[in-house]
Amino acid sequence: MDKNSLRQLLEQVKLGDLEVVDALDRLKSFPYDDLGFAKLDTHRDLRRGFPEVIFCKGKTIPQVVRIFQSLSGSERQIMATRSNREFFDEIQKVCPEATYSETAKIILAGRPNKMKTTKRIAVISAGTADISVAEEAAVTAEAMGNPVDRLFDVGVAGIHRLFDNKDTLFKASVIIVVAGMEGALASVVGGMVDCPVIAVPTSIGYGASFHGLAALLSMLNCCSPGVAVMNIDNGFGAGYFAAITNLGND
Repeated sequence: MDKNSLRQLLEQVKLGDLEVVDALDRLKSFPYDDLGFAKLDTHRDLRRGFPEVIFCKGKTIPQVVRIFQSLSGSERQIMATRSNREFFDEIQKVCPEATYSETAKIILAGRPNKMKTTKRIAVISAGTADISVAEEAAVTAEAMGNPVDRLFDVGVAGIHRLFDNKDTLFKASVIIVVAGMEGALASVVGGMVDCPVIAVPTSIGYGASFHGLAALLSMLNCCSPGVAVMNIDNGFGAGYFAAITNLGND
């Protein structure tokens, strides 16, 4: 049950259009809906401003479809991350309006959020190989009601590419920097701008990058102030944190 649905329910009880016993029956799934294999946090939207997100990796297709079916009964946007075409094809059978971003690996269905702010989030990738994680961040932030500017393949190996797009950096309210290899781009951007920077290390790189550990450690040791660091390949976490930070600035 989302915030609007709960408000409507309470108004109906207040006006006498709904009996208390009927209202209690509707609240059986509040604050979570027990499916046996999953307990859906229907309270999440009230606490965080966005419903619980489905993490597909590690779940079976029938489990994800069942979760979608349960969530689709309310007026909310449904979002699933780390998905693939197989998940999407089955979900479309129960949610025909669902859309899929192949690059971000995100499925969206239900009522989309309106833009909640005019302040912009910039999502930057160091290389083309980092775009999948960057798109996961961008699509997440957009789904939560934030305008997003994308700036891809502007890493430190050709730093002039970043400087040529400085207008995008300087007008952003929050910046997400996605980089593999040694992860140096986050430090550079952090030293240039006056807004919060969220760094996302990726698992892109050669052997000594240790599947993103080298970039993670570089970002954690960043000497530029105002840089927060997400876990390796966690574009969703970066997009979510950027969204609530950006909306909180209004």
